[in-house]
Amino acid sequence: MDLRTRVTVLSESADRDGPQGSLMRPGDPVGITKVRYPGQGATRLMRVMQTNACSLSCGYCPTFCGGKVRRTYLSPEEVARVFMDAHRAGLADGLFLTSGVPGRPSKMTDRMLAAVELLRRREDFHGYVHLKLLPGAERAQVETAVQLASRVSVNLEAPGPAYVRALAREKDFGGDLLPNLELAGRLMLDRQRAKTPSNFAAVGTTTQFVVGAAGEQDREILGVVTQLERRRLLHHAHFSAFQPVVGTPFEDRSPTPAMRELRLYQAEHLVRQYGFGYDELVFAADGNLPLDDDPKTAWALAHPERFPVEVSRAPYEALVRVPGIGPATARSLVEERRRAVIRWSGDLRAAGVDLARAGWFLTLRSRRLSTSPAPRQLRLFPHGEHLTQAPFRTPVPPCAYR
Repeated sequence: MDLRTRVTVLSESADRDGPQGSLMRPGDPVGITKVRYPGQGATRLMRVMQTNACSLSCGYCPTFCGGKVRRTYLSPEEVARVFMDAHRAGLADGLFLTSGVPGRPSKMTDRMLAAVELLRRREDFHGYVHLKLLPGAERAQVETAVQLASRVSVNLEAPGPAYVRALAREKDFGGDLLPNLELAGRLMLDRQRAKTPSNFAAVGTTTQFVVGAAGEQDREILGVVTQLERRRLLHHAHFSAFQPVVGTPFEDRSPTPAMRELRLYQAEHLVRQYGFGYDELVFAADGNLPLDDDPKTAWALAHPERFPVEVSRAPYEALVRVPGIGPATARSLVEERRRAVIRWSGDLRAAGVDLARAGWFLTLRSRRLSTSPAPRQLRLFPHGEHLTQAPFRTPVPPCAYR
């Protein structure tokens, strides 16, 4: 295969962290997608696997060791050249680099590190590079990755050893994946705290879970995630609802509802950005988040003693817990009260309050703004807050993401 064909094969066909759709034009480098960050605008990433050859038995992934896919490879030089051509042409702002694991993980990890080092040292590229460390990467390789990359990820895939073994017998949660993620988190934290100047920012670590493939519970997933975030060893987590792929060992398993993926994103946001504690999250009897209500509404309905909140006097900490009010809106309301009197519901709408969801939980001058909670359809898909990272399906294996 020529270089363009190989890059096409190894590039992801859709972007899971933002709107679908490629920025490619005829003749442009392939694999460039637009990634949106809530409140921070968007960037264009070239997302590519260095190879899709793999010796792992991940049951959900079409590139597993027995998968019938076209196998190909990019050398470190080719990765650097393809990305820099796109960057100089104004098509790509950053690079996300991942890989299959053909044989010894340390050998392939060295090739990935060599590609990033070419970008940093020879090409003098100081922009965003996200490097996904492979299962089995060595400690020294983790240390080098943190020095070279803006973001490092280690995909845990599941919340414990038994679940991970059920997904891929070669992977080791307690002896490899979790220790490497914690090590990368500590080293990233050290970089962020260091006074030594750097040409590119350290923006933390991420991980991903394949949700529902191994029978794990949301309670277990969020327990691992919130503990790591509390220790500042993880910036955020990604969740990928399991979808069976024809030709894989898990092709006959039931798919995970997309709503479960969304609920996990919403719950993680509550803990990371809204000040909720893990022990405040509401789980159903099966250990999963309720699908009928978003996690914030589920908590509010379970605590009627906390509501209604008087919008003209309540502190930020109380307002941000009202369904339909996000952190930015809560801050805006507190600031606005210092300059003017909130007179009616139109003032709240202007400030960004979703009154359809928030009205039941608010009073304005002691008068409740709604006579009942929002209809179920509004509680299924909340708007007006940065909690709605909508899931969607693509044929690309979860192991290739982030």
